[in-house]
Amino acid sequence: MNSPAVSLRTTLLAGLAAATALTGCQSFQQFRRQPTSTLTNLQSTFSPALDSELPPLDPTLLQRPTTEYRLGPGDLVDIEIVGEDSTRARTVVGPDGKLYFHILPGVDVWGLTLGETRNRLAEEMRRFVREDPPISVSLASAQSQKIWVLGRLNKPGVYAMAAPMTLLEAVSVAGGPAPSTAMAMAGGGTLSMATSQGVSDEAADLSRAFVIRDGRHLRVDFERLLRDGDLSQNIYLQPDDFVYLPSATRGSVHVLGAVNNPRAVEYTARMTLAQAVAQAGGTHVREAYPSRVAIVRGSLAEPRVAYVDMTKILRGAANDVLLEPQDIVYVPHSPYRVGTRLVNTILDTFVRVVGVNEGARALSDGASPLGVSVPLGAPL
Repeated sequence: MNSPAVSLRTTLLAGLAAATALTGCQSFQQFRRQPTSTLTNLQSTFSPALDSELPPLDPTLLQRPTTEYRLGPGDLVDIEIVGEDSTRARTVVGPDGKLYFHILPGVDVWGLTLGETRNRLAEEMRRFVREDPPISVSLASAQSQKIWVLGRLNKPGVYAMAAPMTLLEAVSVAGGPAPSTAMAMAGGGTLSMATSQGVSDEAADLSRAFVIRDGRHLRVDFERLLRDGDLSQNIYLQPDDFVYLPSATRGSVHVLGAVNNPRAVEYTARMTLAQAVAQAGGTHVREAYPSRVAIVRGSLAEPRVAYVDMTKILRGAANDVLLEPQDIVYVPHSPYRVGTRLVNTILDTFVRVVGVNEGARALSDGASPLGVSVPLGAPL
């Protein structure tokens, strides 16, 4: 059984490679271009269009799952042959997915429900006894199915999920974005926090909070959920979901796509588009398509997008563009490699990179930040 860190890296990076491959097989769809004159100073006149192609939140995500819990390594199970108290035992599902009970050798129960496990044990028991003994199986402690709840929370961590859990419940289990002792609302979609000891902490930026499932960004609006109490955003989580509430004070610009060193660069006063791309190692000479650089700003639930012709900036034919903290800059590949859902690709790439780095950091203080240029088949 892989560790949680390896599982997270595998899930997120595999999805990242798949999303990257998608950009090579879909046709390019023209987005509305903002006049260059309105983009010469984004800090004061940035007015991109909302991307109407992003799908709304899938209403089925709000439905309580009806699937039964399935066992996995680490789960604790109480087993006994009914009427024979001496057989009562609490055993753990081993790393190989097997249970060891009474006279039975290892029985593979990985992925089975409790009912299926009971039948499997009874079937194996019939190999050793003539009778058909009734067997009782119950879950003592769920440990194999987990969710990641990280970021600006009072108790961020990896939590076991024994039963269906909503996003609000997960945030509550992680201590919430504010303590029980005090909570203050701040402007701009942030919640200021203080620890239970009364020490102030950084605010959570709800506009940039996200949920990742199977390597994809779920379009949950954390501002509506946590600030406005809008339960239409309170989705049910699934095992291995990744929930992240970032800090509102981090000053970075994320440069992704066809650049030599995709990464988050530290924001400095009056940072421009050309400067940010240069700090990410510049563009790939053969693969980049700098005539349609996308700048994504604002809430991840309702991102605003503008497109800039960086070739004109580099030739001196147009003014450079001022960026803001938390902007996402995406340099696309050549037009035939740009998909029709470019903004989805940008957001999926962004949340995966943040997610894998924050997950690794949560488990290991010495983890090195990862970029998005991950070779296919590279060892994790």
